[in-house]
Amino acid sequence: MTRTVLESKSKTVTIGFDEPFCVIGERINPTGRKKLAAELEQGDFSTVEMDALEQVLCGATVLDINSGAVFSNKMAEDPRYADNNFVEPPLMRELCARVQAITDVPLCIDSSVPEALKAGLETCEGRPLVNSVTGEEDRLETVLPLIKKYNVPVVAISNDDTGISDDPEVRFAVAKKIVERAADFGIPAHDIVVDPLVMPIGAKATAGRQVFALVHKLRTELGVNTSCGASNISFGLPNRHGINAAFLPMAIGAGMTSAIMNPVRSVEMEAVRAANLLMDHDENGMQWIRLAKVIEAMKAGATFAEASKAAAAAGAGRRGGRRGRS
Repeated sequence: MTRTVLESKSKTVTIGFDEPFCVIGERINPTGRKKLAAELEQGDFSTVEMDALEQVLCGATVLDINSGAVFSNKMAEDPRYADNNFVEPPLMRELCARVQAITDVPLCIDSSVPEALKAGLETCEGRPLVNSVTGEEDRLETVLPLIKKYNVPVVAISNDDTGISDDPEVRFAVAKKIVERAADFGIPAHDIVVDPLVMPIGAKATAGRQVFALVHKLRTELGVNTSCGASNISFGLPNRHGINAAFLPMAIGAGMTSAIMNPVRSVEMEAVRAANLLMDHDENGMQWIRLAKVIEAMKAGATFAEASKAAAAAGAGRRGGRRGRS
């Protein structure tokens, strides 16, 4: 069985075919979040810290850290801020340090800027996941040496110099190429997590069936773990969380082993927990039972994060009590 091992300073998370689905929290990402980008421009990391804590409470086992911020005001004062190569490395360093200081989960360093990836790798304790490398030649030659140097796993996105193909066979061929090129650098296949590229179902009716078939092929023929941006499937459609909640168990059933997603949405986490239970990846159903208690508490008006926090505190209290009696 393929196992991709991620580590923080104190915790290990394994992505694998026989492991619970790995939930990678997506919320520390200023793209499309103007308020967060404005806060980061002012050096305010309070929302980042709140999002980090909430996502872990709600079930994220890894946190994605995306440094793709646009600092519009600073850009007007200093043209260097128009360049992501200038903005992202120090921001990535600060984001990783802040999140590591308050959580114990491994991180996923997410940037298209190689120097930002390097900054994250220098800052992270343990073994983070790097997001990402594509099949483009210059990207392979730039990112894979970093992956080898720091001995970390990487997300391989199934597009290359020709763009994103509508043909899943072409996307499979790109993934295979990346796995083979990684091997040339001494990077094993178990450290490659392939993103098969989930396309919006609203734009392409067969997008769901295509990705399920492609994930199955990646698992059975390449033997690699897989991930995706789960919310891409519902882009542009109403009731997106309902679509995401249906997509996730179907993807898990096809063999997908992780996703970058929003763990603060209870309907999506309920779908993931149910899939883990049905795949026999939830020992004695304990995670499902815990979630059921959280959902019950929400009926009294608590948010998912609040109910999850209360459940975590109650669990810690019971464990502490048992230690006291022993």
